[in-house]
Amino acid sequence: AVDIPCAAFRSWSNPRIEWKFQKGSSLVLFYYGGELTEPYRNRVQFSPTSIRFQSVTREDSGKYICEVVGDGSHIAKSEVNLIVQGEATPCLHPHPCSCPHPCPRPCPHPCPCPSS
Repeated sequence: AVDIPCAAFRSWSNPRIEWKFQKGSSLVLFYYGGELTEPYRNRVQFSPTSIRFQSVTREDSGKYICEVVGDGSHIAKSEVNLIVQGEATPCLHPHPCSCPHPCPRPCPHPCPCPSS
């Protein structure tokens, strides 16, 4: 998981929080009007102080902009550049696992087979 903090968050009364994603000249509303937009809705958890990706790919690399708007003309903004250098690959070993362990790299799931 990857957490991106919103350093702009202030405990103003009833703040409006917006997240935007910028990649090159493209700017996408990420969190707006109290909800996550597609395609982030099923991949990201929102809290007032951060967003959390369950998993990331290289396509998620870019600038994440958090804007907090309070009553009147109070506006705070913070930016985080996210660089994803490798692809997250799922563990390939089947369940139940066959022996010897077929996973080509260390797996987060231990193989239940006895070691020989």
